[in-house]
Amino acid sequence: MRAVVQRVKYAKVSVDEKIIGQIDKGIMLLLGIEENDEVKDLDYMCDKTINLRIFEDEDGKMNKSLIDVEGSILVISQFTLYGDARKGRRPSFITAADPSKAIPLYEKFIEKIKESGIKTEVGEFGADMQVELLNDGPVTILLDSKKTF
Repeated sequence: MRAVVQRVKYAKVSVDEKIIGQIDKGIMLLLGIEENDEVKDLDYMCDKTINLRIFEDEDGKMNKSLIDVEGSILVISQFTLYGDARKGRRPSFITAADPSKAIPLYEKFIEKIKESGIKTEVGEFGADMQVELLNDGPVTILLDSKKTF
């Protein structure tokens, strides 16, 4: 699994010009699922996301997690995180999981985040979405469950 984690002041996602998910302070997360991802990848990504210390403490240092600041998360499915543009000019997405595999993992990811008590909003898997956000910092972190050490 791959994720782009952005600390935001707000984020929202729309489909057909209708807002379907919206948060204030928190994380906007683009989540890509690979063909060989398993539950262990999902567990790693959930734990890392909610405990990542990217929010400022009283001294202005990034020492607080999403849980600590009682922030929200907006989760957007993003198969293009597995785009491979090394050859030619058109990216290949052959390592991205097929929807039959990706959707259950995406839904389980969302369920696990919600179980942690974090206010969670989501996009629509496979839809043409418009995402708007105000990156705070800017702080943007890349996570990959295959690069754990």
